[in-house]
Amino acid sequence: MSNRLYVGNLPFSATTEALRAAFAPSGDVTDVHIVTDRESGQSRGFGFVTMGNASEAAKAIAAMNGAMLDGRPLRVNEAEERPQRGGGGFGGGGGGGGGGGGGGRGGGNYGKRNNKW
Repeated sequence: MSNRLYVGNLPFSATTEALRAAFAPSGDVTDVHIVTDRESGQSRGFGFVTMGNASEAAKAIAAMNGAMLDGRPLRVNEAEERPQRGGGGFGGGGGGGGGGGGGGRGGGNYGKRNNKW
């Protein structure tokens, strides 16, 4: 078992300090991260808590899954590893073809000027 836990159904008012305090009785909390929206900075309603070791993580899951935080029942389980993303760096990624459909607006020429000399 990993030490990193997924914490879902977080109230938008939750802070890293409140989350750390909620998980502390289960053991050593080494990291807390609440995921936020890039543009607005508002919580997206989930985050991650890293416990000191696997047995503390298991204890935290047992204690905190379904526990109430600011009126919301938390969903706590072992965090899954993030799948590797392709691309990044040189030559990766990929473009997505050419000419695309145009979304029903005349085959992709919508908004383009047809200069006829």
